[in-house]
Amino acid sequence: MAENFPRAFVCGFPVAHSRSPLIHNHWLRAYGIAGSYERREVAPETFPEFIRTVREEGFAGCNVTIPHKEAAFSLLEQKDESAEAIGAANTLWFEDGRLCGSNTDAYGFAANLDERAPGWDRGGVATVLGAGGAARAIVHALQTRGFRDIRIVNRTVWRAEELCHHFRGGTSAHGWEAMAELLADTSLLVNTTSLGMDGGSSYDLPLDPLPEKAVVTDIVYIPLETPLLKAAAQRGLTTVDGLGMLLHQAVPGFERWFGRRPEVTEDLRALVIEDMEKAH
Repeated sequence: MAENFPRAFVCGFPVAHSRSPLIHNHWLRAYGIAGSYERREVAPETFPEFIRTVREEGFAGCNVTIPHKEAAFSLLEQKDESAEAIGAANTLWFEDGRLCGSNTDAYGFAANLDERAPGWDRGGVATVLGAGGAARAIVHALQTRGFRDIRIVNRTVWRAEELCHHFRGGTSAHGWEAMAELLADTSLLVNTTSLGMDGGSSYDLPLDPLPEKAVVTDIVYIPLETPLLKAAAQRGLTTVDGLGMLLHQAVPGFERWFGRRPEVTEDLRALVIEDMEKAH
């Protein structure tokens, strides 16, 4: 019976833009798994009660996107190490009747770089642009992969200082004006801000100081080549777009809910790019 099939969903507010259904339903078809993955738009004020009904509706779990990740974290009965470190959850499931959660953004970020720029973690010096929620996942990923010098740059320095306090060792806070000096020995430059999103080109980032072997990555994936990545490519630097992070962060949840670890393939990447092009 169809109702016995594993079911999952993504919830957010708004959620119509989410490409998670496209990704998960592609895997369900590819592996011949009887299951479903859908969207649920949930307003912030109703989110806690909504999550309490998920088990009753027979769902195996769900993805949580903006603006619910911190609220989801607060509702968890069991958190894994990544959720604890980041202070937010994006992947929920049930285990022995308990609501469990993880944050797979850090995993997705590292897996994307492993695929697109092998050796990205050898230099050990990272400069992270931005100090918001996305930056938390990136700093956690960097610390997990052995980075001991992580410079967090934000126009509002106190927010960068808060992030440093949260992650403690190996992090430092800086204002935008320190960029040129910081980049001189940076091995990995990461943008976690909306800089260049939707093709905007207003940014004042001096890439000339970056070493020739530096890797530049942007977690923004619309457009695929942001102004930052375009400027880095023109300098001959290795660049990695943000789409792979979106694809790889979906892997652990799919395995939890549907019992098979999926692969991020070029076919899946092309499918999502085609959908992005249609939307824009």
